[in-house]
Amino acid sequence: MRHKDENKNKSIYKAAIQLVNEQGLSATSMSKIAKRAGISASTIYVYFENKEDMLNKLYLMIKKDMSVEVFQHYDDSISVRSSFEYTLRKYLDFILNNKDEFLFIEQFSNSPLLHNLSKEEGTLMFEPIIRLLEEGKSQKIFKQVDTNLLYMAMVNLCMQYVKEHYGGRITFKQEDINIIVEMTWDAIKKDEI
Repeated sequence: MRHKDENKNKSIYKAAIQLVNEQGLSATSMSKIAKRAGISASTIYVYFENKEDMLNKLYLMIKKDMSVEVFQHYDDSISVRSSFEYTLRKYLDFILNNKDEFLFIEQFSNSPLLHNLSKEEGTLMFEPIIRLLEEGKSQKIFKQVDTNLLYMAMVNLCMQYVKEHYGGRITFKQEDINIIVEMTWDAIKKDEI
């Protein structure tokens, strides 16, 4: 059995992200990834069973990195509003500073190659957001709707903004972060009577 080298593993992941973002999922082959990573085509199979296995592991690695970054120093004992703002700002910060990873996740999340188990595991990494939304609902701060709808409302404006920025259709402005946070809060908070 061949020994796995952590640097080769990172090179494979980096090459896969680049190729998927440049050429798309279907045009990215294991041999292209190996060539871009500077390893032999047979070596890549020491690390992964096949392309599907490699992409799912890469997806989970990025989701883990994202969740570690978003929830670093997270304190769920502070107010719902403060927790919401902290989490949303950290999420925006991650996707704005990790373009290649964000674009890969966006593309792979809509692929039939994404296993249900990987999707579930990736979702579990963001359980603190679900708990935050549930807490907001129990305190009657957030709309009394399905938590998944609140989650979508919370992250979709961020994702769309970042996609527009990366696509060159808008220019990122720091003050937009405050606007996004406020608009997102307004979208999910319970209406005042």
